[in-house]
Amino acid sequence: MTYLDKIRKDGKYANPFFCLTGIEVVCAEEGRATLKMAVRPDMLNGVGWLQGGMLVALADEAMALALYPMLETTEGIATISESTSFIKGVRDGAIIAEGRVIRKGRRVAFCEGEVRVDDAEKTILSRTTASFAVTACK
Repeated sequence: MTYLDKIRKDGKYANPFFCLTGIEVVCAEEGRATLKMAVRPDMLNGVGWLQGGMLVALADEAMALALYPMLETTEGIATISESTSFIKGVRDGAIIAEGRVIRKGRRVAFCEGEVRVDDAEKTILSRTTASFAVTACK
């Protein structure tokens, strides 16, 4: 069973990091994925904002999940480069990450991710671009 099959079958329980952070899989389809996470007090930094690494990690996971349906059964991925711009902070509530595949080549895939507040305004919190190595797996 592939990782994507496990995600589709077990949701967040297929990924220990999802369980730790409470990340929920909203959708994972070819080229696009959406994840949701509640901001908890134990995720805040010393001055009361969601720690920026949580935004990066959520975007990274959404981009990877958008890429997985495009892989051959003999392929895997690993993040090789990532850059995030932090636009606005958040202290509570729920956030949504959307990952998109821009291009998947034979050896490298390029993706974009955005994290937004999960409310009516959908305020953008961060934007991430990433490159993933497409690897051979056994």
